[in-house]
Amino acid sequence: MRWRDAKKGKFKHKIKTKKETLNIAPIVNRVKAFLTDAFMIFMPIIYTVFYLVMGSREEFRANMLMGWIYIFIPHFIITTLFLYIKNQTPGYKAYNIRLSTFKHSKPTFLQVSVRYIVFTVTIFIFPLLFIPFFTKRKLGLQDYISATVPLNSK
Repeated sequence: MRWRDAKKGKFKHKIKTKKETLNIAPIVNRVKAFLTDAFMIFMPIIYTVFYLVMGSREEFRANMLMGWIYIFIPHFIITTLFLYIKNQTPGYKAYNIRLSTFKHSKPTFLQVSVRYIVFTVTIFIFPLLFIPFFTKRKLGLQDYISATVPLNSK
């Protein structure tokens, strides 16, 4: 660009827009929210299945596959409905986190379902839990695959 052209108005200025930054929730808060959800959602389901549905822990141990199905189906339904309807589970609400897409819109039911399934697989494949520590945005595998992101709600 020449100064004369700019002075005479022959040069069109390009407006630079800043990339919108995501206010991603810290890993520590997400872990705390996960533990809160484990005690508020997962533990009551486990106790209900152990003692009301199966009868005892020994009966659960004898039919472990069926017992885990009884546990994961209600947990899947409750967690996905919380995330789909309110964008927050009780743990997320306690630590001011909400689930959003990368474009700041509400995630679809399919995205929330895929996120739950991938996160469950991630828990069983232990090294995948450390992905957030090695990525630039500090997001987990479930976030990248489902195109969702946990944001600070404040």
